[in-house]
Amino acid sequence: MSTDTVPDQEHDDIMYPQVLPFLLVHAGCLAAFWSGISGTAIAIGVVLYWLRMFAIGAGYHRYFSHRAYSTGRIFQFILAFLAQSSAQKSVLWWAAKHRHHHLHSDTEQDVHSPRHKGFFYSHVSWIFYRQHDATDLVKISDFASYPELMWLHKLELLPAFVIAGLCWLIAGWSGLVVGFLWSTVILYHATFCINSLAHVHGRKRYVTGDDSRNNWLLALMTMGEGWHNNHHAYQSSARQGFRWWEIDVTYYVLLALSWLGIVWDLKKPPEQVLRNEQQLGSRVISRTAAQLAARFNPESIAQAIKSSLQETELSVRDALHLLRHPADLHVPSMPTRDQLVAEAQRMFAKTISLDDIVDRAHELLIESVSLLLVIPPQAVHVKSQGNMAFAPGHPHIK
Repeated sequence: MSTDTVPDQEHDDIMYPQVLPFLLVHAGCLAAFWSGISGTAIAIGVVLYWLRMFAIGAGYHRYFSHRAYSTGRIFQFILAFLAQSSAQKSVLWWAAKHRHHHLHSDTEQDVHSPRHKGFFYSHVSWIFYRQHDATDLVKISDFASYPELMWLHKLELLPAFVIAGLCWLIAGWSGLVVGFLWSTVILYHATFCINSLAHVHGRKRYVTGDDSRNNWLLALMTMGEGWHNNHHAYQSSARQGFRWWEIDVTYYVLLALSWLGIVWDLKKPPEQVLRNEQQLGSRVISRTAAQLAARFNPESIAQAIKSSLQETELSVRDALHLLRHPADLHVPSMPTRDQLVAEAQRMFAKTISLDDIVDRAHELLIESVSLLLVIPPQAVHVKSQGNMAFAPGHPHIK
């Protein structure tokens, strides 16, 4: 349980007042009409964008969320400070939410899945809902033990104010507006696109049980974070561009820092992962099988079986037995294993765990159809709302 205050779940739909500062930062960009746009301010903005993007990718994400490499406390603090200067909440909040995301990626428990609550919610608005405001310090206990990181956590906007002040001192109001505000807003949406666009547009090389995708354009904008499907296939890798042509600037900088002894133990994906020959975990297989089973309508299958029973001497019990043991007689309308395999090959990337996915999907489909043969669909729908556990992947059965 989080050591932070957990918000009242009855008011999860209420948005916090900090949405106002977020909107003001965007509106403040228009002050460039008054402050002017100087060359120094533009240079500051460019440097700040790439410096803080590195801090977010290498710090917030690969180090604090996934421990993809090791470093000392000084550089750890520098990464956290620079990342927090982006005003994307504290390092502990960010990493805890991201770890939760990977546990429940694109399920109903995911905090920012476009599959369930739409693109805009996944892109930005989820941040401002009360249910996401608390920090689960248990999920990030390995870093919450550092007092300097807890200090940053409690003063999450301090780094942003410090950097903003430096911009003003160097280049005046233009430095503040163009150098700081412009780069911050662009940084916001480039980062947020990984939660939203990288789960909607792109290519899937690996079966990961979620909607993560590789997007080369996002990878260029975010110094390598756009190779998102690669990342979900092997989360602890310091390198997210697995192929030589997948540009991953964050990794290149980390590699250079490792030559200087500032970081070390950069983790890499195993050869099995690089060759896409890894055995999938049970959680990924279950999620993927549920997606496959959901392609078939158990209600239509059950109705067809019931209709056929009226034309034969078979009972419901006989039909249930045949569902489980279809050795000599194929059950009407029930997809064959070959049909499941063909649909799985069409839906998913290449994987050596395809047979496991198909077998599990077949089990889920049998469970759904069997239940509908015994209990009318209306009763199943009512009972599913009463939190009874039924086969996943069907809109009326949970």
